[in-house]
Amino acid sequence: MELDVEDLAAPLPAAALTPGQRRKAIFAATLGNGLEFYDFVTFAFFAIQIGRTYFPSESSFLSLMGALATFGAGFLTRPLGAYLIGGYADRHGRRPAMLFSMMLMGCGILLLALTPGYASIGIAAPVIAVIARLMQGFALGGEVGSATAYMMESALEDRRGYSISWQGASQGIAGTAGAMVGLFLSHFLTSAELDSFGWRIALLLGASIVPVALFIRKSLPETHVVAPEAKANKVPLLPYLRVIILGIAMIGSSTIASYIFNYMATFGQNTLKLSEQISFAGETASNAIAVVAVLLGGAMSDRIGRRWSMIVPQALFAIAIVPCFLWLTSVRDATSFIAANLVLSLFSNAGYGAVYAAISESLPTAIRARTFALVYSVPVALFGGTTQLVVTWLLHVIPNCAVGDSHGGIPCRLKV
Repeated sequence: MELDVEDLAAPLPAAALTPGQRRKAIFAATLGNGLEFYDFVTFAFFAIQIGRTYFPSESSFLSLMGALATFGAGFLTRPLGAYLIGGYADRHGRRPAMLFSMMLMGCGILLLALTPGYASIGIAAPVIAVIARLMQGFALGGEVGSATAYMMESALEDRRGYSISWQGASQGIAGTAGAMVGLFLSHFLTSAELDSFGWRIALLLGASIVPVALFIRKSLPETHVVAPEAKANKVPLLPYLRVIILGIAMIGSSTIASYIFNYMATFGQNTLKLSEQISFAGETASNAIAVVAVLLGGAMSDRIGRRWSMIVPQALFAIAIVPCFLWLTSVRDATSFIAANLVLSLFSNAGYGAVYAAISESLPTAIRARTFALVYSVPVALFGGTTQLVVTWLLHVIPNCAVGDSHGGIPCRLKV
C-alpha cells in the first residue's frame, strides 16, 4: 500500500527554524513523549507487583488479571483524549496542547504511585488506581497527536521520516528506561520489597522529570499558528477517509506486537519462571533495539520512500514470530529469551518511522493532530488494552503450551 503523500502534504514552516531550533524541538517533543510512555508502560512491567498491592488474592492469576484490567482501563480514555486534546492542538497550537497533556500525565502518575494498597484503604485503593489510569490514558491519547505533528512540522521535507521516527524511538527509550529501572530494582531489592515499594520508585522516577520537560516545552517555538478567521473553517474528513482507514489498519497491525513486547517481563516471570533479572534484561534488550530500528527505518524511508520501508520489516517480522517463540518457550534460558526479544523487536519496529511519516504527511495541518491521534488511539484502545489480558488468560486456560509441551503430540486442551 502507498499513500499519495506528495499531493496531500501541507506546507510546513520548518524552513523558518534554525538547525538548533529544529534539534531542540525534536528533543523536547521526544523527551515529553518518552516520559509519558515511560510511566504508561512501567505499569505493565510491574503488573505482578501492582496486582499484589491493589488486588490481593490467594490466586496469583486473579491478582495479575486485576492489575492487567486496570492497565487496560488506561486505554478506554485514549480516543477521548485524542479527540479533545488533539482538537485543541489543531485550534490553538501544538505547544499548549503538549504542555496540558504533560501536566495531566504527571498528576496521574503521582496519584497512582502514592495511593496506599488494598491492605491499608480497602476497595478505595483499586478504585483510585483505575482513576489514575484513566487520567494517564486521556493525557497520552492527546500527547501522541500533538507531539507527532510538532515533530513533523519542525523538520525539513527530506528529513521528515527520520525526525518523526523519534516519536517511535521515544517509546523505545521509555521502555528501555523502565526495563532498566526494573532490572536495577530487582537486583538490589527482594521480591517482598518490590511488591511493597519498588514499583512505586519506578513510577516516581518518571514523575520527577516532568517539571524539566514542562520547562523545555514552554520555551519551544510554535509550528502551528491559527488565524482567528481560520478557526471557523472546518476541514472535511471525507477526502482523507482512505488515509484514515489505511492508517488505522497499519497502526492496529503493530499494536498487538508492541504490547506483547511490553508484556515480556511479566511473561518471563509468570509463565517461563525466569528470574526478575533475566525477564527485565530481555525487556531492556527488546526496547533498546527498538530505538535503533525505528530511527534507521525512518532515515531509510527518506531515501527509498515510505512504501518498502513499511512492507519489508513487517514481512520479516511475520516470518520470524513462530520460530522465535518456539525457541524461547522450549529452551527457557537467558540466551533464548533475550535473543528472541532482540530479533522480533528489530523487525517489528523498523517500519514505524515510515508509518508515522506517511500518515502525518497525508493529513492537512488544520486537522493533523486530532486525526493522527485518533488514527493512533482507536486501534491501540481496541487491541492494546486487551492484548495482555487475553494473553494471560490463554496461558492460564491452555496448560503447558507456553513452555513447549505438546503432550506427546496431542493438542493442548482448555481447562474446565
